[in-house]
Amino acid sequence: MNEDKNSIEFEDETEQSLNAAEEAAVETPTEKAADTAPEAEKDSAQEAVDPLEAFRREIMMIPGDWYVIHTYSGHERKVKANLEQRIASQNMEEKIFRVEVPDEYINEFKGSVKKRVRHVRIPGYVVVCMDFDDDSYRVVKDTPAVTGFVGDQHNPVPLSTDEVVDLLKFNILEEAGPQAAPAAAVKEEIRVAFETGEVVSIVEGPFEGMEATISQILPEAQKLKVLVTIFERETELELAFEQVTKREE
Repeated sequence: MNEDKNSIEFEDETEQSLNAAEEAAVETPTEKAADTAPEAEKDSAQEAVDPLEAFRREIMMIPGDWYVIHTYSGHERKVKANLEQRIASQNMEEKIFRVEVPDEYINEFKGSVKKRVRHVRIPGYVVVCMDFDDDSYRVVKDTPAVTGFVGDQHNPVPLSTDEVVDLLKFNILEEAGPQAAPAAAVKEEIRVAFETGEVVSIVEGPFEGMEATISQILPEAQKLKVLVTIFERETELELAFEQVTKREE
């Protein structure tokens, strides 16, 4: 009888152990998924950050106000470099915090070649974040190629946060790169070297070697509508930029 009793107890313990193992096997993936879910949500939230909104929060946290200074046209980047050098040499880092040139990035087409080019968005202007007082005013005003502050020279009105973000949005999006949130995407201007009425040479396709006159430019589609003479009749064709080239003079 004792042997039978011991056998029954052993079987009960074995069954309990197996049940516990099965429960652990079932619960472990669920618990693991629950643990990793917040991390996945966190990663997703980070990926969806709007760089413009992040910049807005950043400039609201840093000290100083943003002002616009007027410079000689074409000297904007030189002014930025010279002013940053003056800030360092005169130990003004605690009063003048940032110097930025508002940029824009434009797709330019020269013939069939596409090139992405950085341009000064507002020629003759630079923005500075600073605590405005007599010392910081002189450092900025005495920088070569700076003609003064926009507005009242000795009491200029600072920019609002929205104005700063709007002025520097292209700089911020370029720095953020292709991972920038779709909502923050800014349409780029496309500049084309072709002109309506211009005569070009077709360099690709069934009409290669023929001359054509541009009747319409479609920059977004990167195409041209051109007129060619076929069997003494003028026919309109639609060609990609790379299918034509400017005539050699």
